[in-house]
Amino acid sequence: MERMQQVVGRARAAFNSGRCRSLEFRMQQLKALERMVQEKEEEILAAIKADLHKSEPNAYSHELLCVMQDLIMAIDKLPAWAAPRPVKRNLLTMRDEVYIFPEPLGVVLIIGAWNYPFLLVMQPLIGAIAAGNAVVMKPSEISENTARVVADLLPQYLDRELYPVVTGGVPETTELLKQRFDHILYTGNSTVGKIVMAAAAKHLTPVTLELGGKSPCYIDKDCDLAVACRRITWGKYMNCGQTCIAPDYILCDPSIQSKVVENIKATLQELYGEHVKNSPDYERIINKHHFKRILGLLEGQKIAHGGEADEASCFIAPTILTDVSPASKVMEEEIFGPVLPILPVKSVDEAIEFINSREKPLALYVFSNNKKLIKRVISETSSGGVSANDVIMHFFLSALPFGGVGNSGMGAYHGKHSFETFSHHRACLIKDLKMEIINKLRYPPGSQKKVDWSKFFLLKLFNKGQIRLVILALLGIVAAVVMKVVYY
Repeated sequence: MERMQQVVGRARAAFNSGRCRSLEFRMQQLKALERMVQEKEEEILAAIKADLHKSEPNAYSHELLCVMQDLIMAIDKLPAWAAPRPVKRNLLTMRDEVYIFPEPLGVVLIIGAWNYPFLLVMQPLIGAIAAGNAVVMKPSEISENTARVVADLLPQYLDRELYPVVTGGVPETTELLKQRFDHILYTGNSTVGKIVMAAAAKHLTPVTLELGGKSPCYIDKDCDLAVACRRITWGKYMNCGQTCIAPDYILCDPSIQSKVVENIKATLQELYGEHVKNSPDYERIINKHHFKRILGLLEGQKIAHGGEADEASCFIAPTILTDVSPASKVMEEEIFGPVLPILPVKSVDEAIEFINSREKPLALYVFSNNKKLIKRVISETSSGGVSANDVIMHFFLSALPFGGVGNSGMGAYHGKHSFETFSHHRACLIKDLKMEIINKLRYPPGSQKKVDWSKFFLLKLFNKGQIRLVILALLGIVAAVVMKVVYY
């Protein structure tokens, strides 16, 4: 516990020194982080491969590419993001300087996940640095190779006091959560999410929780099944199904279930070849615990394809289950593996009802040629995000916030949204000491005449644009004269 107090204490002292508040310093740190990714690319990719059996092209496109995109955006846009944001004024504040000022929260904690071990620490880190915070990072101990690389590399490039990395398992995380932070961002499951939130509540610390869940995928009969199944197959089986927004299960009409299976099988052949186990593009389950957990979900199920497994290498083949019951074990928890259940539904109404009967997912997918049907599914359901006629792609667009709702999490980040998450939006109003006569309206004693004048000045609606400003200016002059006559 003493070690955690020291780490957080040093970070807070460094933050209080004020050195991370200047835009120049933030930019310097972001550029150093960019340089780290470029110069240490091989080490990072090797660590990810050691943890997840991920090829270099996949590791770069799934993780490093997203990190570089966010870094380039933050470096380019930071001056605009951090600038004061003027807001509209009313008559009584027409002469004042009124704006929102994004300021750093303080010392924040980022707890990463093992499935994308580099990306899920670095992306929020970029936003936290850009916003001017000190950041304590806790990479997942399950992806131990990437955690070690992050802990080794970051101190070589970033300010060691402001951006420390804490490694270790549950005991270290538990002690870390006892410390006071100004914000906590956690990526993982809902069980641990509740623990994080309970620990944060003791210090009234706000949290961003990225928790996942069972993301449904509805396939309409009016759909190009070959294209739909290719996109679903890519998103489901990338990273061996260990993606928080992977399609967790398919809902479709019984009449197209067999066609869906055949199209997915054909796509698997196209993407991974005849022998999936030998494909450099197919990853492995992170460890034996999760390997056994996933195999347990197959018990009693009708396997239409796949099911092969090798415990020694934590290999589970891409698997499709058909005619799955909503009450089955595989439908009770997020699968987080290469198993795709198909549940028959007779209509979009039944699909919507089924989705709404369960916890709100992190993502929702719908495939159809009917735009009205797509819009209906979106309007009548709730999820962290939606992609129509594709899967996962909303994650890669930094202009969109990434986050959950309900049981799938709270808060969001990515791109500018990361900066917003790690900033306090401070309301600022600066007056001068002139025109005191206007303030008579708000000073005692109260009267109906004051109320009437206040209603006139504050509740009247004017057209937007320059005309409104001119009218307000004229009214301000009139108001000053009227007040002088009335009160003096």
